[in-house]
Amino acid sequence: MCTIRDELGTDAAAIRRVLESAFEGPDEARLVENLRNAGQAVITLVAVDGKHIVGHILFSPVTLEPENPNLRILGLAPLAVLPAHQGRGIGSLLVNEGLARCKQAGCDAVVVLGHPSYYPRFGFRRASDFGLDNEYDAGEAFMALELKVGALSDVAGLAKYRPEFEGV
Repeated sequence: MCTIRDELGTDAAAIRRVLESAFEGPDEARLVENLRNAGQAVITLVAVDGKHIVGHILFSPVTLEPENPNLRILGLAPLAVLPAHQGRGIGSLLVNEGLARCKQAGCDAVVVLGHPSYYPRFGFRRASDFGLDNEYDAGEAFMALELKVGALSDVAGLAKYRPEFEGV
């Protein structure tokens, strides 16, 4: 049985291994380290099986153009589970706990650029339904979830991820 907890300072190497294994390369691990170093890892959780970290999720700030200072949006990225542990619901545990933490932190909405068949189970819808676009021309893979009812009503614009995402 996995438990979900906050990332600790001593978890960095294990998180790097999870990310490099799940994404078959160093890009997402570098992204997480850059977000962490920039102080932009707002919510970062790990899944622990026994004594081993087997999954990770991170949420960082996203801004809108035109700017909307009354709206707090976080981006879910990345989400990773060790390949040997995939298909066991660990990703779902991380997403559900992460979204609960986002809501507790007063976040209005969360966006994700991910598999259109995976994220709707958590309530995500096409971001274009809310009038939101993205920098990556991701179409239906770019999704949004209101954590506060109506938070994205009458809001339209380009969602911009942190500069640390450039090149990933």
